[in-house]
Amino acid sequence: METENQNLILETSPADGRLAVKIFGVGNAGIELLSTLATPEFADAEFAVINTEAASLATSAAPVKIHLENKLLRGLGSGGDPDRSGALAEEQFATLKSTCAGADVVFIVAGLGGGAGSGISPVLARAAREAGALVLAFVSQPFECEGNRREAQAQTALAQLKANADSVICLPNQKIFKLIDENTSVLDTFRVTGGFLIEGVRGVWQMLTRPGLIQVHFADLCNLLRDRHAESTFAFVETAGPARSREAVEKILAHPLFDDGRALTESDAILVNLTAGNDLTMSEVSRVMEQIKRQCVRAQIIMGAAMSADFKNRLCVTVIAAKQTGAPPAPASQVAPRTETITGTSPAPAARRNAPLDNNPRKKTTIKKPVQAQLPFTIVSKGRFDKSEPTLHHGEDLDVPTFIRRGIALN
Repeated sequence: METENQNLILETSPADGRLAVKIFGVGNAGIELLSTLATPEFADAEFAVINTEAASLATSAAPVKIHLENKLLRGLGSGGDPDRSGALAEEQFATLKSTCAGADVVFIVAGLGGGAGSGISPVLARAAREAGALVLAFVSQPFECEGNRREAQAQTALAQLKANADSVICLPNQKIFKLIDENTSVLDTFRVTGGFLIEGVRGVWQMLTRPGLIQVHFADLCNLLRDRHAESTFAFVETAGPARSREAVEKILAHPLFDDGRALTESDAILVNLTAGNDLTMSEVSRVMEQIKRQCVRAQIIMGAAMSADFKNRLCVTVIAAKQTGAPPAPASQVAPRTETITGTSPAPAARRNAPLDNNPRKKTTIKKPVQAQLPFTIVSKGRFDKSEPTLHHGEDLDVPTFIRRGIALN
């Protein structure tokens, strides 16, 4: 496949004040999902696909195609090796960063567990952040039946992605079993998982691009998500009819990705967007938000409400719950000085200052207990009393010394 990466870079800077959004499909799964987003709704977004396989890129209709290739791969892909794909992405890091230039928000859509999605996505996220974009990743994890190797690769890639993206919306495919029956085909199952990821992308897209009665500003989204490196879960529900707000709340709380509401309770940042027609009432908005606030009392909440004539009598609610899984390491200036207890001969002060500090507060000094050894006593023969009957009292031979009978070690 003849591809010149330097000619695939799009420079965008909308003059009308709209957000510049670029959506990347990474790997075979990401490219397949990106094809379902090619609708008039996403006409203002820029699409790009990245892969190590030439065949999948050839079938994509995305205007920007980046083929990570070298002579060793010969267009056949990375063989499911994330390290090889990641190394190729690092080699063309400047190209990835230039492709992300000018974007306010970068969406990364990928499936983790394979070679391209697991290896390229973290590098692309870092390149997009260095280009100044807010980076949101929408990824899926493999089913348990796909094997330990793919599961391990997915977990490693997820940790790397969370370290480089501002927020990672992760869909564990195994949870989809709650929504399908035993007669569901493999193709339909993967369509369901892909549909969930697309709903997450669509929910955030609507939140950022649709004019809202209560607008979610891009600055608010940045303040909520930027540099958090959080793992997020999401729900997208749609209802209709006079009881639509109550039904929306029930569907959100029972959503399989929220683990019976635990994801809301444990989250520390919540993003809620309601989309409805002009018939949306304030009581409906209050009813939805009141129930969500009850589930996540300690979370920071941002809410938006958008109006569209296409949503008459319908109500769509998107909820993104983010939980920061790990606190960043404290700067060196904030590390408390270590208190040393020195016994015996103390080294010189300069030597103590130059010695490496052990900053592990859980590490304890183990003091070895003295071992009491038994003296090598020799049991002397009884001599002429050898053939005499032993003197027994309550089953004990009184002719045997007491310290031996009782197992007492003498110093």
